[in-house]
Amino acid sequence: MHTTDPPSPPEWHARATEPGNDVPDPAAPARSALRSLVSPTALTGGLTELAWVGAHALLYPLGARTEPVRADGRYRPGAQPPGVRALFADDPLAARIPVVLVHGLVDNRSVFAVMRRSLRRRGFASVCSWNYSPLVRDVAGAAEALGRHIERVCSETGHERVHVVGHSLGGLIARYLVQRLEGDERVESLVTLGTPHGGSRWAHVLPTPLIRQLRPGSALLQELARPAPGCRTPVTAVYSDLDQVVVPSSAGRCEHPDLQVRNVLVRGVGHMSLPIHRGVVDEVAATLAGHRGTTPAGSPIAA
Repeated sequence: MHTTDPPSPPEWHARATEPGNDVPDPAAPARSALRSLVSPTALTGGLTELAWVGAHALLYPLGARTEPVRADGRYRPGAQPPGVRALFADDPLAARIPVVLVHGLVDNRSVFAVMRRSLRRRGFASVCSWNYSPLVRDVAGAAEALGRHIERVCSETGHERVHVVGHSLGGLIARYLVQRLEGDERVESLVTLGTPHGGSRWAHVLPTPLIRQLRPGSALLQELARPAPGCRTPVTAVYSDLDQVVVPSSAGRCEHPDLQVRNVLVRGVGHMSLPIHRGVVDEVAATLAGHRGTTPAGSPIAA
């Protein structure tokens, strides 16, 4: 398994001692966490999160329907801005592979309003979103429905494979598809944003069947931990140290010995803000274009 994470965890996960004293100070982690929460990066990320949640609430009614698959007619090979040409210099055909965006729990495609437009501006010719029912009862059933949608996208566009970007639960649905339902035959690459690969402690709050699947150690997560030899879809898991939904934040990492995984830490970005953050969008675009790692090893993306 390959990662591009910093060599050390977020500071409140690290062992803390008082200077000149080998005995750990029990209060040090709490003080470190408090300093992190009131840092300029965290405060900026928190305000951005609040602003985006408000804007997203206004956009939500507009995203109730699944977006139709259609290529951007403005895409003309060789006639794009220099930045777009540079992005696809190694593989011009990469811009043609459809991108399917999958939202999270009780959400819809409006969460990708910024990312969808940004990817198109970066030269991706076909970007569409898939809406699934807010009443979905289990991840496996949603993954089967996503597989059928991807088959339709391939049929309508003439492409054999697609890229998938999943936010929150959407990333877990897509991972189940490629890992357990042979979706790696169709998914060229998968990028997850704030996905609870290791579950979330918040899932203990609600006892619904779907939410129970997101608890750490659930039957679903145990199933995803089973061997997956030969899975061809590389996975990039973007997770944040300011994620309010995936708790602990390290649960946003995808850990599996059989998967081609790259875990990317972002700092100071809230859960809902991940799809609109400029650094995250840049990372997604570079990953889909075939540049496996736009940030040097050991360097997290900052807000």
